Amino acid sequence: MLVIAGLGNPGARHARNRHNIGFMAVDAIAEARRFGPFRARWQGLAAEGLIEGTRVTLLKPQTYMNDSGRSVGETLRFWKLDLGALIVIHDELDLAPAKVRVKVGGGNAGHNGLRSITAHVGNDYKRVRIGIGHPGDKALVYNYVLSDFGKAEAGWVEAVCRAIADAAPLLAAGQDASFQNKTHLAIEAAGFGETSSA
Repeated sequence: MLVIAGLGNPGARHARNRHNIGFMAVDAIAEARRFGPFRARWQGLAAEGLIEGTRVTLLKPQTYMNDSGRSVGETLRFWKLDLGALIVIHDELDLAPAKVRVKVGGGNAGHNGLRSITAHVGNDYKRVRIGIGHPGDKALVYNYVLSDFGKAEAGWVEAVCRAIADAAPLLAAGQDASFQNKTHLAIEAAGFGETSSA
């Protein structure tokens, strides 16, 4: 059993924000893997299904980004799971747009969603980091992450979410390097390789 939590903020106003790419990726997995409908549970929206035989709960915390840990913690406690069963998908300012990287533990790089999860459940969980680029000035970060992806970015956003959904069996199986490689190749094949080369 795994919990794959995508991070974002609830509501239509935030749906296309850069900060919500975690929600977008989880929605893509749910659609590609034919999960059941999302229902309100554990202070979030949750959908259940199988990825290549592994039972998975997809979670979109509805507590706002800064309190994501409340929803994630409640979900893990309900299923009696430890941190080894948690995968968090989130936006990453320190990666170029369309880059996807996987790591376990590490710093939270000022990401309030990760900081909240670490405060509630601990730090040693797996993160799927989706690069959204950096606006270049720390003072601009808040407005940048809470603004919508531009029309010119829509192509790579869709390609990244689709690549993550297609490679989800490798992620569920713990084959992180293969997952990362498959998503990279798929994003490159979709024509966004120049922003995602290693």
